[in-house]
Amino acid sequence: MSEPEIALDDPLDLSTLAGEFLLRRDMVLLNHGSFGACPRPVFEAYQRWQREFEHHPGGFVARWPEMMDQARAALAGYLGTAPDQIGFVTNATMGVNVVAHSLRGWLREGDQILTTDHEYAACDNAWAYVCSKTGARYIRRTIALPVTTPDAWLEAFWAGVTPRTRVVYLSHITSPTALTFPVELVCRRAREAGILSIVDGAHVPGQRALDLEAIGADFYIGNCHKWLCAPKGSAFLYARREVQHLIEPLIVGHGWQPDRLSAKPLQDYVEQYGTRDLAAFLAVPAAIDFMRAHDWDAVRMRCHALACQTRRVIEAGLGTSSICPESFTWFSQMAAIRLPDSVDLDALGALLRERYRIEMPLIRWGQFKLARLSVQAYTTVDDLRTLIRALFAHLS
Repeated sequence: MSEPEIALDDPLDLSTLAGEFLLRRDMVLLNHGSFGACPRPVFEAYQRWQREFEHHPGGFVARWPEMMDQARAALAGYLGTAPDQIGFVTNATMGVNVVAHSLRGWLREGDQILTTDHEYAACDNAWAYVCSKTGARYIRRTIALPVTTPDAWLEAFWAGVTPRTRVVYLSHITSPTALTFPVELVCRRAREAGILSIVDGAHVPGQRALDLEAIGADFYIGNCHKWLCAPKGSAFLYARREVQHLIEPLIVGHGWQPDRLSAKPLQDYVEQYGTRDLAAFLAVPAAIDFMRAHDWDAVRMRCHALACQTRRVIEAGLGTSSICPESFTWFSQMAAIRLPDSVDLDALGALLRERYRIEMPLIRWGQFKLARLSVQAYTTVDDLRTLIRALFAHLS
């Protein structure tokens, strides 16, 4: 079979911006969703904070509260909320664990936590552990593919609610299928029903505009070190003031006092657990400034356009059907591309790495075999053409 024409149109020249990233260029890196990538100015800010700590450790520690307050305020402004409703955590898995473990004294035997079958495995494990200690049940609601409309999705998910449902937990953008779920609709209905809502937004900050007050979740957890391009080990936990009394420390440190509840549980319980490197948190404002300086709304839409084109070309060439409509409603810079059912994912993954030097997750999800594509500012049309040629050469 002859190779189809690879017609990709880059709507925005980001070649100069791509040079700001520290990534090696002898590989085709299409896996930003897993680990992120930190631009040079942000990484330099991160290192400045580390050096400042080493220059005068005692003086630096004395300023920790003030500096963390400033970083938290910058992040809160970016997320559309107030600083007292967020606390820094190392990653989204830690944030989910803080909430899940905090609810061990609140959940009762037979209570139900409704989720989807698209969730991140590590966080599934956190809830399974808590259920093993409380007798609660973790209910995975099947979300069939392809998805069609947000309203249809909501009805399919909400059909899993029962009188025993006390928590709904779901991803905003899923890890295995790269779908954007309509969490605002879920949170609104959960609030009306008196059900606690918890959202894993690991992939959202930076990839989509995020207004936490508009979403209306009780708890929202997001990474800064993925699409926000902050240093590794920076994430946040958001909790509405009305539910912060539920928060308990995952690690007990100076912030916990035996004779009183904290007035600032997100800072006292979540952030205060001894000497460690806070530089990743303190560099988050630099990441926000970097994105604002480079018109990240335009960057995001350019990346989405390229993700759409690439998915369209590959699925048309391979004769596969999409798992969602081609719309920003369902995906942004990260897209799941349907591969033929007959493909050997292990063999294909080895081929992409070894022959084409392409790094991209290949995922088995139920009956579907998917290639999860990430398109970031540094991704070039040539990168995407290399991927397309590799898949066509071996699958078509």
